[in-house]
Amino acid sequence: MPAPRLTGLGCGLFCCALMLALGFLDQWLFGASLPVYGVLFLPVCVLTALWVRRGDLVIVPIVVPISFAAGLLPVAERGDGVSGRFVGLFTALATQAGWLYGGTLVAGVLVTVRWIRMLRRRTAGARMSG
Repeated sequence: MPAPRLTGLGCGLFCCALMLALGFLDQWLFGASLPVYGVLFLPVCVLTALWVRRGDLVIVPIVVPISFAAGLLPVAERGDGVSGRFVGLFTALATQAGWLYGGTLVAGVLVTVRWIRMLRRRTAGARMSG
């Protein structure tokens, strides 16, 4: 498996673009199934947390929920006009909050583990050189 290292901006673009593409794919294949969209969100969270650079780890828990909302645009129910579209988006966010929180939690745990490992390596390196 490749191990790309995304910058903070690259991480945001990757996550948002992928979730938007998955939202359109969900709409096309599954008729805008919100549970399917939620399940597809979890691996995107994992990949985002694993592929971000060490210096940009803090951005992942911020980017992941934004990308979830961006990807909901094609999946959420459409009402009449702009206000109906927003109501559908907010309803989808409210009903799928479990997936949103779960994916953000998974990404946050992975980022925290990576951060702790980075600190331990840095501390071990300082002991060896000092």
